[in-house]
Amino acid sequence: MIEAAGVAVFALTGALVAARKGMDPFGFILLATVTGVGGGTLRDLLLGRPVAWVEAPLSVIICTAVALSAWAIAYLRPGRMDGWSAKRLLIWADAAGLALFAVSGTQKALAAGVPPLSAVALGAVTASFGGILRDILAGDRAMVLWSRDFYVTAAAAGAGATAVLTTMGFSAPIVMLGGLAAGSGLRAGSILLGWSFPNLPGSNDTR
Repeated sequence: MIEAAGVAVFALTGALVAARKGMDPFGFILLATVTGVGGGTLRDLLLGRPVAWVEAPLSVIICTAVALSAWAIAYLRPGRMDGWSAKRLLIWADAAGLALFAVSGTQKALAAGVPPLSAVALGAVTASFGGILRDILAGDRAMVLWSRDFYVTAAAAGAGATAVLTTMGFSAPIVMLGGLAAGSGLRAGSILLGWSFPNLPGSNDTR
């Protein structure tokens, strides 16, 4: 369930970028699908297991539905999905997808028998890779490279909390809530309060 939610939210970010770029419906579907399943695909390949969306197309169906809904809104109400509010929605939807996939990616890795530290790395990869693919395909600067913002760090925090709570034997709802709180909380702090690492000496970062 949490994986499907992550797919839907990340697919929305892909569709929002497609709207900003003025793509056609197939462009919406492509960008939404790549974003929605990209991280999970890399995770499954690294785990040496069948890619989830190839075996069962639910994720692709979700991405397609989200993409076409977004395209219809963009077509019927031009400008609705490329203004300031849409950009804010993109940032917050990306943050939500990041936290969701950090948790689900770590849980799947742990279930596959991966050591906790490796599971944290796979959770962070799952959370980050789809957004990276989205931004590369759209010709944008990847959010992961935005100045000193907590991005992969937030994903790692969510994945780490998930792994720690799981190994401590907490129930699934507690593990999920703890992982989501850690990942989304750190990302939200970065967005709203400017939480970040300090500049490296000699850095030209102007933020």
